[in-house]
Amino acid sequence: MMGSMDKKRVFVAGHRGMVGSAIVRLLQSRDDVELVLRARTELDLTNQGAVLDFFGAEQIDEVYLAAAKVGGIHANNTYSGEFIYQNLMMECNIVHSAHQAGVNKLLFLGSSCIYPKFAEQPMKESALLTGVLEETNEPYAIAKIAGIKLCESYNRQYGRDYRSVMPTNLYGPNDNFHPENSHVIPALLRRFHEAKERGDDQVVAWGSGKPMREFLHVDDMAAASVHVMELDKSAYDAETSPMSSHINVGTGVDCTIRELVETVARVVRYQGEIVWDTSKPDGTPRKLMDVSRLEQLGWKAKIGLEDGLTDAYAWFLNNIDSFRAH
Repeated sequence: MMGSMDKKRVFVAGHRGMVGSAIVRLLQSRDDVELVLRARTELDLTNQGAVLDFFGAEQIDEVYLAAAKVGGIHANNTYSGEFIYQNLMMECNIVHSAHQAGVNKLLFLGSSCIYPKFAEQPMKESALLTGVLEETNEPYAIAKIAGIKLCESYNRQYGRDYRSVMPTNLYGPNDNFHPENSHVIPALLRRFHEAKERGDDQVVAWGSGKPMREFLHVDDMAAASVHVMELDKSAYDAETSPMSSHINVGTGVDCTIRELVETVARVVRYQGEIVWDTSKPDGTPRKLMDVSRLEQLGWKAKIGLEDGLTDAYAWFLNNIDSFRAH
């Protein structure tokens, strides 16, 4: 066992969120890492002075910036001011404080919503800033774009090694299963589970089922994040550029919403009928990430959709009592 003096001190900001907790699970298995974690009640990441003091005192070696204010379309529309303010403040405070404290390695976690609404599919990193954003989450997307440019600017001016990864749609343990505010996979898992429990004859799904979407298990996202963080700088620089340094993280494979819904029903063991309400909107026809940059850097997703959904459903069942109140 290595002594604590030989370990790198790693701060995972947002360690209780879905992605942050997955990164923590992965790093906990390593004997060369000493995790530094702070709950929101212990450290307000929107408070510049508090974050500066934290970095000044803790001698951090690496930062995973997974902290973010997140939500679905309704939350983004309703709390747009909170979304842009809180995300900008957290990014600015952490990146600047890390730099001030001499932290040379940082990984910023963004979102696929940074790309234009009508970006060519699959979406390449070069699509950034080439068109207008989706209106419903523009404030969040702008904050995430600012995070990428913040890292790039500190790299250019100060010679830092601050990198960025942009995940596709994520799911898995610690997801949000709230009936109104959750994303598509946790919403479907919960809806089919409750329909099975009630003995419902049918479940109604929205739209035609034809749109294509890509989904990545959060444990794969954590593995990709650590892989990108630990790449040799020359390898990272060879695949990126100072003004386009972010890397897409996804499976590179999508499925129809119909296939997703049928796979969820199978995982949950729901025996009833699935009825498609075609009066409901389909949304964007396709959203797929181009992951060739990441594959060139030696990483590919490992968890298939059915295995990943089985894992997410098992986690939901183990934590179902905490959702009963909602």
